[in-house]
Amino acid sequence: MNQYPGVIGRKVGMTQIFNADGTVVPCTVVEARPVVVAKRTQAQDGYDAIVLGIGERKEKHTSKPLAGFFKKQNVSPRRSLRELRCPAEYAAKYEVGQEVRLDEVFSEGQFVDVQGVSIGRGFSGVMRRHNFKGQSQTHGTHEYERHGGAIGTNMTPGRTLPGMKMPGQHGNRTLSVLNQRVVKVIPDQNLLLIRGGIPGSRNSLVVVRGAIKRRGGMPKSA
Repeated sequence: MNQYPGVIGRKVGMTQIFNADGTVVPCTVVEARPVVVAKRTQAQDGYDAIVLGIGERKEKHTSKPLAGFFKKQNVSPRRSLRELRCPAEYAAKYEVGQEVRLDEVFSEGQFVDVQGVSIGRGFSGVMRRHNFKGQSQTHGTHEYERHGGAIGTNMTPGRTLPGMKMPGQHGNRTLSVLNQRVVKVIPDQNLLLIRGGIPGSRNSLVVVRGAIKRRGGMPKSA
């Protein structure tokens, strides 16, 4: 389980950075201004974690149980919440209601893992969903240009095997991209520039944490 420091933010869009040698680096811009809403401790909950929240939520749009939770923590209601596991030493650095600054968590050149919900494309056919090439267009073929072909056998085993690639729901899944490099950190604007693309549409919620499968997941100051 990834317990490296991280933040939750909003995917703004994509841009590009020009290096000194003229090369272009495509980047995804993430706006992150998370606030510590609650903390989990080993003594009370059996594990250590911090609960981060972003975005303001009107009280009239907040359910009573959730409003009671925010009132108990003495923080204003937040639109989105995420719980991030972390070591007890890291959780002790923050107090409830404190804002997490990006330059305290990430540094330029660090590798991170980004999790988000991919863009939903609805019910899609096999050519769009699985990149099938479709049926041939000659020798009398008609009405089957975009079909997937056979999905099973006749006698043995006489059924459709599980795992066949067929039409269905495409996108709208929780995905993660690993080992993306942090190109730039702009703490005064709460912006984080990450090399390459990340899952999700504009304004969607993303979780950025230090890379778990590569050295350099922790910030240099940690």
